[in-house]
Amino acid sequence: MHVTVDIVRCTGHARCFAVAPDVYDLDDDGYCRIPAPEVAPDLEPQARDGAAACPELAITATG
Repeated sequence: MHVTVDIVRCTGHARCFAVAPDVYDLDDDGYCRIPAPEVAPDLEPQARDGAAACPELAITATG
């Protein structure tokens, strides 16, 4: 699975990180950053849940 974040749309709610801390990370200002865009199969449910938790729909999880 491949995960991307639209940093322009991200407003720093940090819900992705709260739901899936093994997939998503936050920068120093609290905005979503993805340390590894290719997600291991065992983390795919977390990746989907974190993307779904984003109120700005800034995260895309495909694959």
